[in-house]
Amino acid sequence: MQSSGPTTLDPIKFEVIRSALTATTEEMAATLRRSAYSTNVKTRQDFSCAFLDSELRVVAQAFTQPVHLGSFVELIPRAVRTYGVENMAPGDMILVNDPHSGGTHLNDITLIAPIFYPGDPSGKPVGFLATLAHHVDVGGGAPASLGAFQEIYQEGVIIPPVKFVEGGKIVSDIFTLVMAQIRSKRETPGDFRAQVSSNLIGIRRVISLFDQYGYDTTLFYMNELLEYTSRRTKSEISKLPQGTYSAKGFLDSDGFTDKVVNLAIEVRIEEDAVYFDTTGSDPQRRAPINSTLAMTFSGCAYALRALLDKDLPVNDGFYRNMHVHAPKGTVTHAMPPAAVVGGWETEDRLNDLIFLALSDAMPDRVPAGTKAMQCQVGIGALDPSDGEYKCTYEAIAGGYGGRMTLDGPDAVQAHGQNTENAPAEETEAKHPMRIARYELIENSEGPGRQRGGLGLRRDYEFPDVAAKFTILADREISGPWGLFGGKAGRKAYYIHNPGRESIELGSKITLQLKPGDVISYQTCGGGGYGDPYERDPARVLDDVLNGKVSAERARSEYRVEIDSSGRNVDESVTRRLRESAQ
Repeated sequence: MQSSGPTTLDPIKFEVIRSALTATTEEMAATLRRSAYSTNVKTRQDFSCAFLDSELRVVAQAFTQPVHLGSFVELIPRAVRTYGVENMAPGDMILVNDPHSGGTHLNDITLIAPIFYPGDPSGKPVGFLATLAHHVDVGGGAPASLGAFQEIYQEGVIIPPVKFVEGGKIVSDIFTLVMAQIRSKRETPGDFRAQVSSNLIGIRRVISLFDQYGYDTTLFYMNELLEYTSRRTKSEISKLPQGTYSAKGFLDSDGFTDKVVNLAIEVRIEEDAVYFDTTGSDPQRRAPINSTLAMTFSGCAYALRALLDKDLPVNDGFYRNMHVHAPKGTVTHAMPPAAVVGGWETEDRLNDLIFLALSDAMPDRVPAGTKAMQCQVGIGALDPSDGEYKCTYEAIAGGYGGRMTLDGPDAVQAHGQNTENAPAEETEAKHPMRIARYELIENSEGPGRQRGGLGLRRDYEFPDVAAKFTILADREISGPWGLFGGKAGRKAYYIHNPGRESIELGSKITLQLKPGDVISYQTCGGGGYGDPYERDPARVLDDVLNGKVSAERARSEYRVEIDSSGRNVDESVTRRLRESAQ
């Protein structure tokens, strides 16, 4: 082992160590996914992993879920300092999920592991590893811990920084106490153990890296990685159009009143830094739509990262060049005892507003309006096949906005939300329900030169059980906006027993269902980009042939006539329709 660090940088060694650190977090992610029990973690990938240095600066992250960016920056340093490094020893791990201490919502539980290296003369941790996983249930007033709650104490178990693993073994008293609050008795223990395994893999890989390159050399290159990232981030920001840009928007409801939730964002781009300010957003509500500072930070961090070079590392060197001001006591920085389980709906909409604010300055880089909501589902029911109470959670995809040269993708998660849809077969095999319909929604796109993506329909049927069902979403009043002459996408619908009494529901509600009931999620389409009359008729025909747009809509929205065979464009009629529309 070297006694002192290098004085000059070896570019090859730099890239090797940089890649090794990223690979460590990615291997942690793979371990967590393969070891987990729940569909939400092992299939939908609702988790993230990170490595922080001894100064609690983020060094490397596995980007399973970009919405977790802010939690690593906000939660882990605060949790470690609150618990105290002096109270940690090799083999210990700290559990935490407190939203008002730097976290997100209660379902996102983080397990933090200090790394002790024998060659460190200080005897203190050389770094910290963290796994954050969305647990399908953490107690509270409704299954999956989703509901139109008014304060955080209704949302589930709040975990301050506590020692969950001591000397390599799970602390049984803490584990028993946490599990007593949780409905998902089979899946949650498996997901916790998967997080422990993930951290153990990470510890081995980091120690191996120190062994291979030496204590001082590894620390030198870790610090160089942060400085390199900062220089590159400043260089990338300098290429953006400097100025101040703003936008306003709203959520359709808060879950308890019919009042919209107003949001405001100002983005100031300077030569080497970007500033985000949410001043003007509504005061926090006694409702579930409040965002924590970590949630808001995540939305801003994702938006900036999306505008910069695709291979730019994301670590402390990136974060130090962006600044977020979210006034305390607002829906973008809620204070205790605010409920926050629906704060992701606010964070997603704020993310969309950032791109709207920048649309005139950067029309080639931003999309039209997207789904811009998590669109969450929470379900609980007693399974008659084995007598167990089963919980399930997922977030439903929707249409993405059209871009300058590309259509919006159909039925995807928007922005920092990167989860997969749960397969119907897996959902039906593990829970007492059926996915009765699962399909794209024809004519849900926002018309444009580049059309928006289609929304998604997913119907949940409960043939022989009485289930409790929570909708926690948005977009029931209006769909995503279009840009530069593009039109809005179709709004979302949440329907109880479609085709029968067909009751249209609000977007934030918990219902007690009877056997035979169906809940239909019909998510919004993305907004269109550019004048729909400029869309290539051949592309309109492709959409008609693929069942995405009807022939009638092709004529009314795009001024494209499909002939009687249904397989060709009638060019002469199309020409007349478009000329008459000018």
